[in-house]
Amino acid sequence: MNLRQLFLQHLAQTSPSPLMLEVERAEGMYLYSPEGKPYLDLIAGIGVSCLGHRHPAVVEAAKAQLDKYLHTLVYGEFVLAPQVQLAERLAQALPDPLDSVYFVNSGTEATEGAMKLAKRYTGRYEIVACKKAYHGSTQGAASLMWPKDFTQAYHPLLPGIRHIEYNCEWCLQQITERTAAVIMETVQGEWGIRPPREGYLRKVRERCDEVGALLILDEIQAGYGRTGSLFAFEQYGVVPDILLLAKGMGGGMPIGAFVAPRAIMSALSDNPILGHITTFGGHPVSCAAALATLETLLESDLIRQVKAKEQLFLELLQHPAIVEVRSAGLWMAVELESFEVVQGVIHHCLERGLVTDWFLFNNRSLRIAPPLIITEEQIRWACGVILEGVGNRKM
Repeated sequence: MNLRQLFLQHLAQTSPSPLMLEVERAEGMYLYSPEGKPYLDLIAGIGVSCLGHRHPAVVEAAKAQLDKYLHTLVYGEFVLAPQVQLAERLAQALPDPLDSVYFVNSGTEATEGAMKLAKRYTGRYEIVACKKAYHGSTQGAASLMWPKDFTQAYHPLLPGIRHIEYNCEWCLQQITERTAAVIMETVQGEWGIRPPREGYLRKVRERCDEVGALLILDEIQAGYGRTGSLFAFEQYGVVPDILLLAKGMGGGMPIGAFVAPRAIMSALSDNPILGHITTFGGHPVSCAAALATLETLLESDLIRQVKAKEQLFLELLQHPAIVEVRSAGLWMAVELESFEVVQGVIHHCLERGLVTDWFLFNNRSLRIAPPLIITEEQIRWACGVILEGVGNRKM
């Protein structure tokens, strides 16, 4: 049996029709098939490879840590330099009072930890989430999801979840003295890239302060330069009580985190002790890779280039069949007529050597979220392939 047949026989499948792209190696902007065909990665592994695949600084840091030690003991017991150095660098990059970092393995685990922390700190149980937001697939994170298309089969989930419309100021009255926390994406991703309206996040912050609720901002996809600043919330004049990070954080290695002021985070350490624990969270190799990723972003001009690259995409993606292009830096949704048209374009792109995707709550839009290292020449080529696919299917 060949590798594709073994893939279908032995790996758990998440859909009846996986893309089935066989990858032998990856470098920079490209994935390569066993035959050597290059595929320009326009989605960065869903926002993960912000520095491209196998960035030299990330690979070097991971290899250096491999020569020292791997896992030692459950998170939080030993003093491990990669964890300490990464936490310190994150605290330096974040505004006060976000100075305490809890490392986990993924975005959904960051969500779970933040939910527990908010309940423990406030003594309340209700959580307000936004409709058409995505915070992960574990049962707690899935409880935050609405509509229920992807979760109904697994009910009952957590009680005490209230859903509001994103960007609706009137809806903020549903945040009350019963609310432990409001959780929202700084920019809604899976609804097809919906940035906050002017002043909206400040109104959310004010309402949380009025009723004593915590504000959790999910930057699992929006963080690490994707929107044109290291963290997206920096552009909107707010600071969350808890920040969620993952995806681009590790430069290709699995890692996530939730960050809060020490006064809040300390609620997990007593009454009871071990209020939140993880075996592999903050794995030394992942932390070393994440530190190299963060330092590379801060020391290079990649984030400063984001807005110009975004503008080039917007200028090039013009076609009568394109309904709308929504963007937040190098994170875009190209809305077309239907899911069928989107699927046709995705497969056309794959045939031409370009990897694209769609959105969980907006299957009429193509996802664009390339590594930040993408060049002007690569942007022009990618847009040409997309327009070619769009033109072949709808005029």
